[in-house]
Amino acid sequence: MAVVEPSAAARGSSPRTQAAADGEGTAVPRHVAVVMDGNGRWARKRMMPRFFGHKAGVDTLVRTVDTFAARGVEYLTVFAFSSENWKRPSEEVSGLMSLVLVAVAKYLSKLAGDGVRIRIIGDRSQVSDKLRRAWEDAESRTAHNTRITLSVAFNYGGRWDVVQACRQALAQRLAPEQLDEAWLGRHMALAFAPDPDLFIRTGGEMRISNFLLWQAAYAELFFTDCLWPDFGAAEIDAALATYARRDRRFGAIKP
Repeated sequence: MAVVEPSAAARGSSPRTQAAADGEGTAVPRHVAVVMDGNGRWARKRMMPRFFGHKAGVDTLVRTVDTFAARGVEYLTVFAFSSENWKRPSEEVSGLMSLVLVAVAKYLSKLAGDGVRIRIIGDRSQVSDKLRRAWEDAESRTAHNTRITLSVAFNYGGRWDVVQACRQALAQRLAPEQLDEAWLGRHMALAFAPDPDLFIRTGGEMRISNFLLWQAAYAELFFTDCLWPDFGAAEIDAALATYARRDRRFGAIKP
């Protein structure tokens, strides 16, 4: 199930994306953003605790990174834990924090060896020192990798992102006339990456849920009923094929 939205020029579009907009060849999105939804429902369908769904979701993420990289995607940004997720039951939140540590220990060497660069975006002030150190280790060990950049949004919200950029402007005593879209863009959590070309949400919900509100302004949207742990190569190829068929005019009218 996919939904088409109007598109326009996205910051940092790749030559391949622009070529597709001009009608040349097949488009491959340079940057894909994913809301990984459906872990809890996947577990419930199997009469298992929600934690097992989250664990299966981590395994799926590792496979997904490799598949997107093999298709030529340069940046993958995933929504792992939103700023609203703190409202979940404390035992589930605690389990998720522990799962992150386990996942780093289990998969970091593989991801590093596969050429994946890991970046963490979001507010780190609310997580434990142990978790922050694990993130810093992951970022440090993969800093020189170039095959694909995996950005994990943890304790992240799109509104938080805009606010933190504005706070930087206030802290720097920026004059009103100096504050524009370009300045804010350079101070967003994903300033190191081009804006997403393709925004995917699994699990059947059709909303963006406060994820990359600024960056996804012109992303193509793709929604699927597939629950995240079941999201595999076939679903990825379906999303990429749908994207390739989109007419990305970037605000212009074709002659």
